[in-house]
Amino acid sequence: MDCCAPSSNVEAAQINCPSCGEKGKSVQLITLKSLLKPTSLETIEPDNTYAFCTNSFCNTVYFSGTHSQTFEEDAMKVPVFQKNSSTGVPVCYCFDWTRDRLVQAVSDNQDPIDHIKGHIQSNRCGCEVNNPQGRCCLGNVSAFVRSLKTNV
Repeated sequence: MDCCAPSSNVEAAQINCPSCGEKGKSVQLITLKSLLKPTSLETIEPDNTYAFCTNSFCNTVYFSGTHSQTFEEDAMKVPVFQKNSSTGVPVCYCFDWTRDRLVQAVSDNQDPIDHIKGHIQSNRCGCEVNNPQGRCCLGNVSAFVRSLKTNV
């Protein structure tokens, strides 16, 4: 299944983050299996429903409403764009477009969005296993690029 196809968007979870109270976004189990460190991976319960917390001020990345199980940033193999403001953090995990690289591309009048879209159209993305939010990063990339252009 194409992770960036419109039909693959996952509905919002019906559970709220136990740490901050915000509504989570459903995430597939394959995302947790791909991105959690082994010690955390050993504790997941495959029958649970997990969600991603998008709140940048909350340390929780994944949580389960069933048993209020949470996984924080330190349980992750990769830094989480929504939780980590460092310039070296990926905005696009599949093609390694970090904040730094996006800033450079925009200042060089390159279009990183077209570059990423080309890879998506060639079915090369794997957001469900690369991106902690478990879905296409193009929205994050577009918003970040827009913010760069309005701050110029």
